[in-house]
Amino acid sequence: MSGLGWVEAIVVGALQGVAELFPVSSLGHSILLPAVLGGSWARNLDVSAPESPYLAFIVGLHVATAIALIIYFRKDWVRIVKGLVTSIARREVTTPDQRLAWLLVLATIPVGIAGLALEHTFRTVFSKPVPTAIFLVLNGILLLVGERLLARAAARERAMAAAGGSAAETTTVLPTDDSVVVDRRIARMGFGRAVAIGAAQIAALLPGVSRSGSAMVAGLSLGLNRSDAARFSFLLATPVILAAGVLKLGDLVGPLGDGIRPQILVGSLLSGIGAYLSVRFLTRYFENRSLRPFGIYCIAAGVACLIWFSVR
Repeated sequence: MSGLGWVEAIVVGALQGVAELFPVSSLGHSILLPAVLGGSWARNLDVSAPESPYLAFIVGLHVATAIALIIYFRKDWVRIVKGLVTSIARREVTTPDQRLAWLLVLATIPVGIAGLALEHTFRTVFSKPVPTAIFLVLNGILLLVGERLLARAAARERAMAAAGGSAAETTTVLPTDDSVVVDRRIARMGFGRAVAIGAAQIAALLPGVSRSGSAMVAGLSLGLNRSDAARFSFLLATPVILAAGVLKLGDLVGPLGDGIRPQILVGSLLSGIGAYLSVRFLTRYFENRSLRPFGIYCIAAGVACLIWFSVR
């Protein structure tokens, strides 16, 4: 690889920050965009190459995204970390913050283990344009299925409520801007459900499959409303993305980062800004809007890429 140009760093950095939290797969877009543009983009931005400097660039983007999430949820993370510390010190899990902290810890374990064991293999084997486009289509289908499951659950609850039932509370709870109230509601979730939602993120090791989308669909299928599923997926994303970046810092400070660190810095800055603006937008968006537009986009974009690769 010859290097990483400034235009490439700016475009991919901004794209990564925005797409990381949207349920459309930032990794998938980081693979497909260079492949579609071709030329130096395809040569310079090959994430599947074992010793590609592009990996050092991606590390910087991940760290910046995680920092942006920490900044946005800073008050919540102070409360959650305090809950974890007091839980360990007092050997108790009694308050909502303590419970939420352990839900996040346990939910992170499956994807952490899978990432350590499978990330390199999945990246070098599947991070090619055609498989990525196929997985992006599958991601879109997954999002549409998740919305369908939520619609069916809501319809059942409305029918039960009309018939005098009492189960119309799980997916129809109205969202609220008060994060403490929302987190108390999420903290009532069982540990098994939290682990299942966290494990769903393993699918995002496949390029084209969204981490946040997988977690949200799992949350919807397990009874969370759309707003709570989105918030839990964003909270889950913070330690996962940060760990992915920190564990690969050697690529950033080592030989792979030589000659491109200024581009990494600019790309990371744009990625962090994009991630902050994205999470700010999406937390409001998912209060009353669906995953359907993202599902349709993923299917359309994936099919368009497959057609482009076949005729080029």
